[in-house]
Amino acid sequence: MFVKICGITNEEDALLAVALGADALGFVFAPGSPRQVRAKEVRDIAHRLPPGTTTVGVFRDERRERVVEIVHSIGLTGAQLHGREHASEVRWVAERVPLVIHAFRAGDPALAGAASGNADAVLLDAPEPGSGRVFDWSLAEGVPPGVRVLLAGGLDDSNVGEAIRRVRPWGVDCSSGVETEPGSGRKDPVRLRRFVEAARRAGREVAHDGWAPRRGPGRLYDWSLDERA
Repeated sequence: MFVKICGITNEEDALLAVALGADALGFVFAPGSPRQVRAKEVRDIAHRLPPGTTTVGVFRDERRERVVEIVHSIGLTGAQLHGREHASEVRWVAERVPLVIHAFRAGDPALAGAASGNADAVLLDAPEPGSGRVFDWSLAEGVPPGVRVLLAGGLDDSNVGEAIRRVRPWGVDCSSGVETEPGSGRKDPVRLRRFVEAARRAGREVAHDGWAPRRGPGRLYDWSLDERA
């Protein structure tokens, strides 16, 4: 089970998340977010992380050229496109960075065409991203076959296990559910540890049921973590 902790705002939380077993960290560049960070800050944090840590810049309706520029100048692994980006823009970015996550709001009719963007994974979020609210998980059925699903939206240690058992996603993404206070940007060590442990435990359970994560189209990024239960 791939675990991404998003909304990282400082070095301490970044190192803590990695130490507790997170596979990826997300840094929000979208204006207006309470978790927004500057490129220079993220560059400094990224350079202090253990080698091999997956780092993702989160953008919303940003110019595609700017997305690629920031990812490469900071040394990030990839980009998460969290706005209303057209599939052609997603493909353009995917041709220039190793990893692309294309985010959709639950119930968005555009989700039916998610595979056309050639993203490495599709993130399914609540209708109000960053709100910390859980959505109807049955809406995940709208994701086309063969697309990796990264489930987000109001997840925390109390519900991530049930979410994994019901949706069977390739991975999970959490931000507000592991914060000291929702929107604070500061991660709570206890909540963070419990979330990662709960996600891993549920991942092992569904694996024992014979379930395996979906594999999307091959791309530049080495998704060796797909072999992990």
